[in-house]
Amino acid sequence: MTVPVPDPPVPDPPVSRRPDPDPLDPGAPDPEPPTFWDAGLIRQVSHQVADLVADYLTGLPGGPAYQRPPGSLVEAMCAAEWAEQGEPAGAVLADFAAHVAPYPLGNGHPGFAAWVNSPPHPLGVLAEALAAAMDPSVAGGNHAAVHVEHQVIRWFAGLLGWPAGYSGQLVSGGSAATLTALAVARHRTAARAGADDRRDGLAGLAGRLVVYAGTESHSCVAKAAEVLGLGSAAIRVVPSDPGHRMRPDELERLVRAERAAGKLAVAVVATAGTTNTGAIDPLDEIAAVCGRHGLWLHVDGAYGAPPVLLLDGYRAARDGLARADSVAVDAHKWLYAPVDAGLVLLRDGGVARDTFSLVPAYLRTDGDEDGPGGPVWFSEYGLEQTRPFRALKVWMQLRHLGQDGYRRLIAADLAAAGELRRAVAASADFELLASGLSVVCFRHRPGGMSPARLDEHNQAVLKAVQLGGRAFLAGTTVDGVFALRACIVNPGLTTARVAGLLGDIRHRAAELLSPG
Repeated sequence: MTVPVPDPPVPDPPVSRRPDPDPLDPGAPDPEPPTFWDAGLIRQVSHQVADLVADYLTGLPGGPAYQRPPGSLVEAMCAAEWAEQGEPAGAVLADFAAHVAPYPLGNGHPGFAAWVNSPPHPLGVLAEALAAAMDPSVAGGNHAAVHVEHQVIRWFAGLLGWPAGYSGQLVSGGSAATLTALAVARHRTAARAGADDRRDGLAGLAGRLVVYAGTESHSCVAKAAEVLGLGSAAIRVVPSDPGHRMRPDELERLVRAERAAGKLAVAVVATAGTTNTGAIDPLDEIAAVCGRHGLWLHVDGAYGAPPVLLLDGYRAARDGLARADSVAVDAHKWLYAPVDAGLVLLRDGGVARDTFSLVPAYLRTDGDEDGPGGPVWFSEYGLEQTRPFRALKVWMQLRHLGQDGYRRLIAADLAAAGELRRAVAASADFELLASGLSVVCFRHRPGGMSPARLDEHNQAVLKAVQLGGRAFLAGTTVDGVFALRACIVNPGLTTARVAGLLGDIRHRAAELLSPG
């Protein structure tokens, strides 16, 4: 991939400031604020950045799917000190073009099908610059960024059919969304037990609180349990069916047994699109169990919520998702927004506010819609005080693509995964191990190779494919065996490219198996 080097460096003008006026002279002019660059230099450097962005994004298909940074470059970065004197912006951009842009993760390349990292939509990339130019803290207040975020929350809550009273906010991703949701669930559980977890922590509750999660739950559930003081030992793993989905009957059994033992359930964490195999838990049946026992249901939809919310083929899962108490969605996964753009939705906004608000009750308001205070602040509903303008890129992309545009993009990803699944199943030298949504887990299985060697062989094939530059897959374990894992959230990886993907795997495998 060739990345253009910007024009020769242009010296940055020094920060300028007029002398302060005499504070005793009422006729003195107002001082000009400090300035960094004038409009001309902002435009010049912005045009250089725009050229870099355009050439980078459009040049990705012609380059390698992944290119490891040379060891000498990494060593130089580790050794570099922060200089006393600054450099012209053009010199910094030239260094980016030469030493950063050529070595990306690879998720913008049409051969990338590894982790759940989508290519960014160009409008989202540009929206990041606009959000940074405004640079508000979206903790609260009555400014445009706050109302944009509320609009995004309302649109997603509308897809769920939730009535008024919900809350939500943009967060860094599914991990932060799950931590936020489980903190609210813990607070509700503690309050029902007559405890004040905000004042006393887990005093009187230690060892009694449990969380139910499936065998395929994301690691962020365990991390949240640890951070919230529950401990990973508090997680009760619910067995899965052969399709790697949580079994509602086993959940029912565990809930009854734990309740009889004096345990208090914080939440059940179900998944709409597991990271490992793409499985969608039977959300409606799990919601029924939660309803019978008064349990909080959190659904991790960080990966799989968009097709569930938008495509008619997932209507049954959508009905179950709508019954959740909290939902996590990552717009930077299957909605193609630049990182980071996570979303947490909470059905009961009042409980969320009780969990996080540090405003004394006698100072609480329902919002100052006509003044600078604005709606109730986002910081009263979550962990962050200073909050970036994450919502702008999501809002712009939702408006630009519309529901229909997203349906077509997501359907194309599903079609490519379906083609890969069919091709693997029809091939004598590949074995399909698991598949759900746009995830396909499989392995290369040469004739005559013993089962004991298959894991080692596929691990070697994976590394060869990743370093080969034509495609990029991930590795995982399915039912105890090593698998090649493709996750397609990449409109550039079309059905027409699937044959080439499998061909590259066969080619790398043949090289590894050839004598000498």
